[in-house]
Amino acid sequence: MSLVRWEPFGAVDEMFNRMPSLFARFPRIDLENGSKLMEWSPSVDISETAQEYLIRASLPAVAKEDVSVTYDAGMLTISGERKHKQEQKDEKFHRVETFYGKFQRSFALPEAIDEGAIRAENKDGVLTVHVPKVKAEAKKPTAIKVQ
Repeated sequence: MSLVRWEPFGAVDEMFNRMPSLFARFPRIDLENGSKLMEWSPSVDISETAQEYLIRASLPAVAKEDVSVTYDAGMLTISGERKHKQEQKDEKFHRVETFYGKFQRSFALPEAIDEGAIRAENKDGVLTVHVPKVKAEAKKPTAIKVQ
């Protein structure tokens, strides 16, 4: 078990990230270098089988070249960008409800995983990350002699 330093504002941010239907799915506008950049969060489902953890991110209209999956120090990060299509001369948009721009989601993974065997696949607009489990040996309690 590893110790994690408690950050009070980090806990509030985590609370908002746990409620994607209310807060995280709405885009945030970032003012960077005088231009408006949109950040949004894709919805994610996390499940578990006997052999692995599965993280499924809904990424329709995002090319696999525009998605990055990294694992570092117990954190799995999915990031990328959904690029806005340029308007065609014969096409006029009346309403756009799809969020465009950069996105990033991070997940803390348990220690009993095979980090070298993590793999990701993108099919039908769903990115699936497979995180294989490692069988942990049952530890017997150690008797400590009192002196």
